[in-house]
Amino acid sequence: MTWVLKTAQASLSLFTKKSDMSTILITGGTGLIGAALSKELLASGHQLIILTRGTKTSLQAGLRYAAWDPAKGEIDLEAVLEADYIIHLAGAGVAEKRWSKKRKQEILDSRVESGKLLVKTLTTHPNKVKALVSSSAIGYYGADPVIPNPRPFTEDDPASDDFLGKTCVAWEKSLDGLDGLHGTAIRVVKFRTGIVLANEGGALREFAKPLRFGLATILGSGRQVISWIHIGDMVRLYINAVSDPSVTGVFNAVAPKPVSNKELVLKLAKLERKNSFIPIHVPSFALRLAMGEMSTEVLKSSTVSCDKLHIAGFNFLYPSIDAALENLVSQHNP
Repeated sequence: MTWVLKTAQASLSLFTKKSDMSTILITGGTGLIGAALSKELLASGHQLIILTRGTKTSLQAGLRYAAWDPAKGEIDLEAVLEADYIIHLAGAGVAEKRWSKKRKQEILDSRVESGKLLVKTLTTHPNKVKALVSSSAIGYYGADPVIPNPRPFTEDDPASDDFLGKTCVAWEKSLDGLDGLHGTAIRVVKFRTGIVLANEGGALREFAKPLRFGLATILGSGRQVISWIHIGDMVRLYINAVSDPSVTGVFNAVAPKPVSNKELVLKLAKLERKNSFIPIHVPSFALRLAMGEMSTEVLKSSTVSCDKLHIAGFNFLYPSIDAALENLVSQHNP
């Protein structure tokens, strides 16, 4: 495999030869990962088509939008037939709203229906798609076992029986059925993604908000383990999964060194505020009152292994939380 890469620029070098310029169809292209990935792919000269609901026009060279509506089973067929690769990131935000029964159904349907629509379109129309690379989540595994020093979850572990576990199983299963398609298999890669650290959104932005007032807010006991990944490494994983034909199957997209919630928050506070902050614990009961069932996700430990990525030859630019946070904080505190 060709994942032994030293820099972010090097991660694009495998995929930027003039003769290799490809058309890449992206779902969820305006989300946290999708926006960062689109920026890198456009910079390297690829043609991007982003599937979106409604009408949207692009003024940027190399980028256009195409319509789809998974709930109605509608998709721009021309866009699919133009694609050399598909990157599938679509899905309602898990942490954006309180988990009502309706919201949980939206989270599930947005992933499953979109996956099924892609598979149905690809299996019923001859196309030139070489690979489909999809997001999944480490919510697949649930919480760490309550035993001393539990081993990290690996890709071979069974799914949790909770809401996110069942959702991830259905999400991944929705993309089955592409092997042997039209006489040639479409290669499928699925990334079970950890907490993505980025300045543009997600968990890091939420951790940083109270620091404006000098408060480093530790959730519950703070001992719960967070399996995370820097946005730069996440983008590199997608680019290489598309460009390397030997990459296939499921991978845990997490950095090598998970950290506790307390360690992450205090390291971020130190970088942002030096010594001018006050650590405070937000009690678990307060989180449950404010967030309902979703509070279980911010209070649980989930220690996940990236050994399979290492074996495949991937080198992280940001293997430690120190390296990741120093890079991200330096971007807005030069």
